[in-house]
Amino acid sequence: MSETVFTKVDYDLGTLIKFIALGEIGLPDIQRPFVWKNAKVRDLFDSMYKGYPVGYLLFWQNGLAADTRTIGTDTKQKPPRLVIVDGQQRLTSLYAIVKGIPVIRENYETEKISIAFNPLEERFEVADAAIRRDKSYIPDISTLWAGDAKIIRIIRDYISNLQTAHEITDEEESKIEGAILKLQGLLSFLSPRWNSPRTSLRRMSRMFSSASIARGRP
Repeated sequence: MSETVFTKVDYDLGTLIKFIALGEIGLPDIQRPFVWKNAKVRDLFDSMYKGYPVGYLLFWQNGLAADTRTIGTDTKQKPPRLVIVDGQQRLTSLYAIVKGIPVIRENYETEKISIAFNPLEERFEVADAAIRRDKSYIPDISTLWAGDAKIIRIIRDYISNLQTAHEITDEEESKIEGAILKLQGLLSFLSPRWNSPRTSLRRMSRMFSSASIARGRP
């Protein structure tokens, strides 16, 4: 009789972000560095905003803190009790944007990724100089989840700033408010999570790295 290797648990994004911030979710040393282009980070948020599935996350229950590293450049309080072996690029991207912290690239240099959002068009872009000058964009969506963020003030300030460029109808104001609130609400986005306490970390990482390459999703 075969044993159950994986256990499925659904966590919302806010819970996963909290666990990473504490240090309870980390990376195995054998995982590759963060390699996603900024456009893929943008597309991830676009897919979540539209309600598209973005794949599962696979974790290994870690009994030792050795041979692991943390996600993000911020200080952690605890050693990892879970390490991610499938979905590293997605989870690292989400954490970096929601917390507004840099990612560590392949060359071990840090980079702050800024994703912009146009509430009227419900459009995401990688922030560059032109986007930052465009009043129709929130230039960095990380501000929506900052510890001191006041969403009503963010909406009001955005509308006031946009009105300096052109008039806004009541219908447009309502659409802007709804879009920004919807984006901020992504922390409630459910992500299927699979745990495995029995399979060796190296074996599992090799297995799912091969599977990820085969299906083209890190």
